Amino acid sequence: MKVTITHIDTACVLININGFKILTDPTLDKKDRFFPQYVSSPLAFSKKYIDPAFSVKEIGDVDLVLLSHDHHSDNLDKKGRAFIKTVPLVLSTKDAEKRLKNPNTIGLEKWQEYNISTDKVKQLKITAIPAQHTNIKRLDKIMGQVIGFTIEWEGQVGGCIYISGDTVFFDDLYELEKKKNVGTAILHLGAGAFPYLKKNLRVTMNGEEAIKLSKLLKADTVIPIHYKGWWHFKESVASLKNEIHKSEINDKFLWLESGLEVELDYE
Repeated sequence: MKVTITHIDTACVLININGFKILTDPTLDKKDRFFPQYVSSPLAFSKKYIDPAFSVKEIGDVDLVLLSHDHHSDNLDKKGRAFIKTVPLVLSTKDAEKRLKNPNTIGLEKWQEYNISTDKVKQLKITAIPAQHTNIKRLDKIMGQVIGFTIEWEGQVGGCIYISGDTVFFDDLYELEKKKNVGTAILHLGAGAFPYLKKNLRVTMNGEEAIKLSKLLKADTVIPIHYKGWWHFKESVASLKNEIHKSEINDKFLWLESGLEVELDYE
């Protein structure tokens, strides 16, 4: 079974499993040239500094989109919204299903499984994994529904693929460790924050939490994404990499170069 991953932009990666193509969190707009844009509301603004590695045409047809959430533009932007309408199936949150109103979009509850029939991958199964989009639990409803995903198939060796979605480290991730054997963990990082709204608010993991979660899951490969290219990512790339490099699990981290396809270790 050949499995490859290609980073395209922010949390947008293309996962190719034996020819079955999965795209995550489509952010396909070019960088902001002049003014900041709203990430979710007039109060939560940011600015994008990096162009996607591929255009919509270069990405081509995909079989499935895994959308962690639809209501923040660093996970689904204008071109991304147009793109998902062309995809046979989009799996996301229940709230996303209601808001997007696309017939191809299905919202999943936490831990809900969805089986996909395809000749390319036997018994392909997606599971919705809980995510918490803020380190201040009482603000969780305000930040809105987010989910992560696991990807599994028949005969999979080495553990499932886990995609964290925009989350901080929180209690439900201990349940993930009990329920799933994770071989590859794709983590949304960057320590996203809007300090002018609330000083200690953080909406994604930082390097310290990435290490903590990686140790908990005992993943063989950890792939950081969603950590550069936007103003609201408050942990610098240098600081994040330094935090990882000095850890005892540094050798498990795989840093992707945008636009470059990398093969993962799956038989």
